[in-house]
Amino acid sequence: MNKHQKSTQRDRTSGRQSNRVQTESVSIWERLAALFVPKKGRKLRTNRYMFHTSLFVVVIFLGLIGYLVKFTIYDAPEIINSPYNKRTTSLSEKVRRGSIMSANDKILAETTVDDEGNETREYPYENMFAHVVGYNSHGKAGLESAYNYDLLTSHEQLVEQLKGGVSGEKSVGDTIVTTLDTRLQKAAYNALGDYRGAVVAIEPKTGKVRAMVSKPDFDPNELDDIWEEINSDEDNSCLLNRATQGLYPPGSTYKVLTALEYIEEHPGSYGDFSYDCTGETVVDSVRISCYEDEEHGEVDLNEAFTKSCNTAFVTLGSTLNLKRFAALNEKFLFGQSIPFDLSVKQSRFDLDENSQKSEVPQTVIGQGNTLMTPFHNALIMCAIANDGVLMKPYLVESVESSDGAVVEKTEPTEYKTLVDKKDAKTLQKMLQNVVTDGTGRTLETDLYTAAGKTGTAENEGERSHSWFFGYSNVEDPDLVVCVIVENSGAGSEYAAPIAKEVFDSYYNNEMKDYYS
Repeated sequence: MNKHQKSTQRDRTSGRQSNRVQTESVSIWERLAALFVPKKGRKLRTNRYMFHTSLFVVVIFLGLIGYLVKFTIYDAPEIINSPYNKRTTSLSEKVRRGSIMSANDKILAETTVDDEGNETREYPYENMFAHVVGYNSHGKAGLESAYNYDLLTSHEQLVEQLKGGVSGEKSVGDTIVTTLDTRLQKAAYNALGDYRGAVVAIEPKTGKVRAMVSKPDFDPNELDDIWEEINSDEDNSCLLNRATQGLYPPGSTYKVLTALEYIEEHPGSYGDFSYDCTGETVVDSVRISCYEDEEHGEVDLNEAFTKSCNTAFVTLGSTLNLKRFAALNEKFLFGQSIPFDLSVKQSRFDLDENSQKSEVPQTVIGQGNTLMTPFHNALIMCAIANDGVLMKPYLVESVESSDGAVVEKTEPTEYKTLVDKKDAKTLQKMLQNVVTDGTGRTLETDLYTAAGKTGTAENEGERSHSWFFGYSNVEDPDLVVCVIVENSGAGSEYAAPIAKEVFDSYYNNEMKDYYS
């Protein structure tokens, strides 16, 4: 490259650099000038900038509103009632904890004060309501935990609060009025006796929980003395509320859903199902037998359900559309959070269209990997008894001030429709036949009509769990009762008689008329 070419290249390079500096200078000048000198192009850029900024602000604002709604509706109750919330601790210094009452005006928990001002939390019914009402020392459980903030909030009349402030006395916290009935709770508690298990009683038309018993139990009045012992006793797990936290294979009670799926897949021909039961069969390489190898002979769907014929159910179950079956179980709250005043453990159903065929026979008769809580099972029966509509279950009727003014009141609300009315009616007839002609004949009485299903769930290495769930007054259902008796035997021998005692108490004590 000669000197002339080098000179030319330097000039071009210098020109580009000069142009770049000039461009940058102009750009900076334009930006500065644009702050003071309005231009048409500047207006366009400003409008675009303002639009994007406004959009960003709106998105942030909506996000904040969404968070506040989520916090208020979903998160706040848990945070407010958390034992780590310092606000509730400070409230207890100014407010005497309110009482918990039954629906029939009995005290389930109250705080008494001696002459020296010492407060004691007392539970008049001792063990009977231990799990559902809970306790308030060594942590909190049950309603004592779920409604901790309400019990430490006072809505006394202002005059009374001012008097207390002057005298140094605490205000009285609000009262929790529950849906629980002491008469029904006592009947369930006594009927379960020394067995381990749970009993749940719910009104299907309202969702009101009338009784909830779990055993083994404890006396919340004696927690200071027995805490270390019961807290470390893993064999009995007496602190566990088996009604809402215990997971069990549902056994033959689950045949309600297997039958429903078959009915939905064969809307016009499910009545044509026929099977010859010889007491045992092999389906998809799995050997299944009926209880105690009983031979039921020729049965249709209704008879198979009434007699709880395992071999018939695994045969029809092997034909089900597994994708649809999984969707049905999801609809019936398996793997779902159940809205309730107390925490409910999620039930489990693992079968889907990708499952091995060998998993189907055990699953369709309520064995295999299927697990559920007694409370969930009770809700399934509530939906069937209520023509397919599940009402939102609840334990608290109202929150009232110490002088009786209503602060909050719970109204019955529909939660969701689990099954259409026509199919619910079909299941109702099948459940009635179980009581009149099948494994639930224990419940036959002149006091009321009943419908239900027994279940015997195999428990590896132990005796079977005994189940029953059903309802009374079949024409206009009053009460659903679900019973689980651990390691006992057949549902017809152990769980069904317990359910009958609960139903008998309901009608003998004229509770139906009391609440109507």
